[in-house]
Amino acid sequence: MTAGTMLCGTIAPAIAAPGGDALNFGDARLTLPSIPPAVGEHGMVVSAQHLASEIGAEILRQGGNAIDAAVAVGYALAVVYPAAGNIGGGGFMTLRTPDGQAIFVDFREHAPKAATESMYRNEQGGVIPELSVTGWKAVAVPGTVAGLDLVLRKWGSMPRARVMAPAIALARNGYVLAENDVWLLNTSIKEFAEDPYAAKIFLRPDGTPFRVGDHFVQTDLAKTLQLIADHGPDVFYHGPIADEIVRASQKGGGILQRADFEAYKPRVLSPVTCNYRGYRIDTAPPPSGGGVALCEILDILSGYDLRTEGLYSTVAAHQEIEAMRHTYSDRRDLGDPDFVKNPVAHLIDPAYAAQVRSGIPADKAVPSAMLTPGRAEPEKQETTHYSIMDRSGYAVAVTYTLNGWFGAKVVGGSTGFFLNDEMDDFSSAPGVPNMFGIVGSKANAIAPGKTPLSSMSPTILSKDGKAVMAIGSPGGSRIPTITLAAILGVVDYGMTIQNAIDMPRIHEQWQPDIVEIEPGALKTDVIETLEAEGYQFSVHQPWGSAEGVLAGGPRLGGKSDGKYYGGFDRRHSGGSAVGE
Repeated sequence: MTAGTMLCGTIAPAIAAPGGDALNFGDARLTLPSIPPAVGEHGMVVSAQHLASEIGAEILRQGGNAIDAAVAVGYALAVVYPAAGNIGGGGFMTLRTPDGQAIFVDFREHAPKAATESMYRNEQGGVIPELSVTGWKAVAVPGTVAGLDLVLRKWGSMPRARVMAPAIALARNGYVLAENDVWLLNTSIKEFAEDPYAAKIFLRPDGTPFRVGDHFVQTDLAKTLQLIADHGPDVFYHGPIADEIVRASQKGGGILQRADFEAYKPRVLSPVTCNYRGYRIDTAPPPSGGGVALCEILDILSGYDLRTEGLYSTVAAHQEIEAMRHTYSDRRDLGDPDFVKNPVAHLIDPAYAAQVRSGIPADKAVPSAMLTPGRAEPEKQETTHYSIMDRSGYAVAVTYTLNGWFGAKVVGGSTGFFLNDEMDDFSSAPGVPNMFGIVGSKANAIAPGKTPLSSMSPTILSKDGKAVMAIGSPGGSRIPTITLAAILGVVDYGMTIQNAIDMPRIHEQWQPDIVEIEPGALKTDVIETLEAEGYQFSVHQPWGSAEGVLAGGPRLGGKSDGKYYGGFDRRHSGGSAVGE
């Protein structure tokens, strides 16, 4: 077994090129030393929290498959990464079976039956600040428990009680808080103090914040998890857990009803599928716009020789930026497929990509105002992703979330867990710009039982019928371009999975009409040339938290060595890649 874990620090990679030479990312260099990926003989688990990764690897070691490990990691993250890991939220899973079947599981939250399109607007039609973000009115019906149980029953090999036991033990016995654990808790101290159930768990007995080295125990959550382990999802959606959440919601002014929980069901859908440089890409369909965006960008870029042009050269950067811009402008009218007819086939048609490519000038920026108005919802970046592959041929990519850190900042009574604020992912006022100037879409308007649109894009690459890469990330509207960067790194530029994740990122999302870049992503002369072409740049602190696995070698394309290689995102401390 091998594992890698980063201590807290600012990241900035000095990445090794395929031949061993350092890749130069410009004057404002990132300085994180290059490290090799973690290696596993029989499987690999990568997540944003090292204890959860270790639990997943242990499940593989005990003979479980990647599905068993994914469920174990999902419940473990609910304990050790409560800011985003959850049983009070929802998410997406892309999985690939040993026989080559690709499956997408949607366990995203649903709007309550009492939800209305105008529920967050005042009498003048304006959006009421914070109402869709904080408090019980922001909460949608959670789907994580139903989703994890579905995949375990269909594709897992271990009983529920066995895969949940490590998470229950962590909640009951506690664990020692590290620096990143405390940092996450400190993001919401004020809100914890305002909710008595949250204060009881997430503040010390004297009301002060937890510190590094403190022992953190979650007794109520342990009891809830034990109920689920013993009785399955019925206890969550038809029993005392639902009753307690509804009671707390009604007391806090929310709109959840017992009927909302009883009606919840996850969906098994076909992934969005495209091809890039001989690799099959299986990723998220609507109600995610992220997978559609990822495939459209890759389709556009497939007509360019990025490897010859060079990583983040002027030409390659220009092509990436315009592919991103055109794709994000195309994300119009996407929504829950049970409510909206989505033009997915058109958007990922290679013929359409060729048409877009033909309209991209070689040496000047395309003003966003000239493109058809698209949409990008104000989705939070505070999510989490994990990737797992095993020796039997299963590959799993999971992105799940509470939306913002600690969701709506309310704990479900005595259940011990936070509830999501996913209602904020709907368009509170379709057609009206929000505080960021982002125009909401009618297709993503609130409706009872509806799933909000997302950018989450858990993705699996395969070749010759076998999975070779699992990847995904949090990051809100940046998720598709974070995932894109990792794919381009390994496919076009021959990087290891760790180097591809460490690589500085660029992002353009149609509106605002500014290219965001991580420090050192583009060289000074590249930026100056592109600025002369009409581009505007904004340097941001590093973003995202991609977690990925490669199968068969440290880089794609060589002769398979039968091993698994994991890369975790060092932009945030606490994560790890653990091999079995």
